[in-house]
Amino acid sequence: MKITGLRSFMARDGNRPRVIVAIDTDEGITGWGECYNHGPDRALPPLLDYLYLQIEGEDPRRIERIILKLLQQSRFPPGALGLAAISAIDHALWDISAKAVGVPVYMLLGGHVRDRVRVYLGVYSAPEPDKVKDHCDRMNADYGLTAFKLSPYRADMHATPWGKMLRATTDWVAELTSLCPDYEFAFDAHAKIFEPWQAAQLGNALAPFNPLFYEEPMRPENFEAWGRLKSEVNVPLATGESLYSKFEFLRLLQVGGADIIQPDICVVGGLLEMRKIAMMAESFYVPVAPHNPMGPLATAVNLHFAAACPNFKILEYRLPGTIAYLSRDLAPEEQKAAYVTDPYLPVDGHLELRPDRPGWGVEIDEDYLQSDHYIHWERKLPVRPDGSTGYT
Repeated sequence: MKITGLRSFMARDGNRPRVIVAIDTDEGITGWGECYNHGPDRALPPLLDYLYLQIEGEDPRRIERIILKLLQQSRFPPGALGLAAISAIDHALWDISAKAVGVPVYMLLGGHVRDRVRVYLGVYSAPEPDKVKDHCDRMNADYGLTAFKLSPYRADMHATPWGKMLRATTDWVAELTSLCPDYEFAFDAHAKIFEPWQAAQLGNALAPFNPLFYEEPMRPENFEAWGRLKSEVNVPLATGESLYSKFEFLRLLQVGGADIIQPDICVVGGLLEMRKIAMMAESFYVPVAPHNPMGPLATAVNLHFAAACPNFKILEYRLPGTIAYLSRDLAPEEQKAAYVTDPYLPVDGHLELRPDRPGWGVEIDEDYLQSDHYIHWERKLPVRPDGSTGYT
């Protein structure tokens, strides 16, 4: 079997752009993958065309060889866009390999160690407790979901005295957990905090309420600072969405910088690298809760990873075609992720495996992908009262 073509498509999922990749073979098998949307997303198709020149004619089942070739060909470690493109290629190669033998991808990974995969729904904002309860109750009634992720910020951290902000968060979480005793909540601080002592104080303000985890309060670059932070907080500390390779995760683990790691299968180079990261974390007794704010194809890839990962904890999930901010309504044309016709949807708070379907177990609507569905999206930087910008 040989690789004969690579096609990329600009799709959308709610209000976010998605770059979808198809790899074709001389035996008529096509594999599918999804890039991370770091931005600028329009830069990915020409990058993918360039990478195709390096893998044309290769046997797509030699995944380790091909990914190693792409990494070595770049001479220096590829950055965010390069790894996003390589991730999607990796996904497509696994899809082809599994379809070639008629099995789900997880059967190529040693088989599934669990029969279903628990998910949590990201909410990301910090609405009033009664509004959160209403939303969680709906999601529980429709999908059996019992785990959710929120922002811990009830006030503008740049314009509010720190002590006042901590009190607002504590009061809000106390009311929230009192209203919702049957749900678990994680809190994502979105790497907005520059000073480690503030990150520790916020984590310890959340600790009495036993959150599922406290996610990425600081920037990821200083691993030693993460080691010190974990020793100072009494709450499960999670991070990893901004890390790119097993080497970075090794440094994080060696300094004891996380209780839970959160690599992204569309960021680190794909399923192959994700597996290596998870195996390494297992030897440190650290579970994996994959970062997954992406579309339904990426969710399918994550499902197969999680099914075969012994130290998997829980998977981030978003309903296809939606965004999770409760304060924002989407127009009907935004409420779609139509490139996957049969996405995985939660049942009893879990994604069920599809053992009778080879590859990722989903169908791609190629007719839909023939039209460009690009929608522009970029992060908005917060502006402090003094006019300087902060992390978003």
